[in-house]
Amino acid sequence: MNAVTQISMMKALVYQGPGKIAFEDHPKPQIIDPTDAIIRMTKTTICGTDLHILKGDLPSCEPGRILGHEGVGIIETVGPAVTAFKAGDRVLISCVSACGRCEFCRKGMFSHCTTGGWILGNTIDGTQAEFVRTPHADSSLYPIPEGADEEALVMLSDILPTGFECGVLNGKVQPGASLAIVGAGPIGLAALLTAQFYSPGEIIMIDLDDNRLEVALRFGATQTINSADGKAVEALMKLTDNRGVDTAIEAVGVPATFELCEQIVAAGGVIANIGVHGVPVALHLEKLWDRNISITTRLVDTASTPMLLKVLKANRIDPKQLITHRFKLADILQAYETFGNAAKTKALKVIIEA
Repeated sequence: MNAVTQISMMKALVYQGPGKIAFEDHPKPQIIDPTDAIIRMTKTTICGTDLHILKGDLPSCEPGRILGHEGVGIIETVGPAVTAFKAGDRVLISCVSACGRCEFCRKGMFSHCTTGGWILGNTIDGTQAEFVRTPHADSSLYPIPEGADEEALVMLSDILPTGFECGVLNGKVQPGASLAIVGAGPIGLAALLTAQFYSPGEIIMIDLDDNRLEVALRFGATQTINSADGKAVEALMKLTDNRGVDTAIEAVGVPATFELCEQIVAAGGVIANIGVHGVPVALHLEKLWDRNISITTRLVDTASTPMLLKVLKANRIDPKQLITHRFKLADILQAYETFGNAAKTKALKVIIEA
């Protein structure tokens, strides 16, 4: 292999169809549009959404795609229209690419940008590689302050803004209110961490995994319920004097957990869905039609990322608590095995160093 060929190739994690991934050589990305940046990845991670892709839940992600939509890195080159960044800048990559100009971006709905949105690791190649092309660089990257912890910042690419925007904000969490989070995985725990900005009176975490429930208590949950016995509704109603909760956040993405939220939300409450659902879910309007509830759905817009960066800088939140395992990029298949078997490995978020 000659030197020119070596420079033009890189290593990447490539989706090859449901249940199949490979770590292989792949062409290094090039500038396509004048607003692009090419970034040399330094750290990335695996998201629950990547596992949904592996299950075949997201047909928009086709075989041959490099996965991943989170991470930090160093800009190698920028297109001629990029003005906010230059080669050598250390940046946080947003999971959502936004042009900042279209109708949806002007509404703050960056996830629905007509030329962006959640495209990294979905409809264009993503961050689980040595290099990544990021469209709309000026409005989709964030400068990393000198001395900032890169591992903590990786959690701000997706998981923290997702838990906060789709769960806490959409769920209208209020001071003194009651909150249940169904699913104590990384997204549910991110919602738990950010819900405490609003001082809810009660935070009840529901999950099948005792280890994750113990973590939730350390992170600030007031009560936990293991739902393995099928009696989570009864247990929660006992904790809330048969009232239910003001906000029920669904953070798994399967029918059983969404239907659980339907059963535990109080009159006048909110069900805030975060989970990525790949199959139909029953909406029991025969029981909910007169309950004055709201149901919200959302794809993260990352509109809260600047605020979360300030909160992180002020040491008011510690997202590194979510990190349990660390791998080199060359070991990313092992990282997927670890992350995908979290009940056995006790994994939450994994850091992958390129």
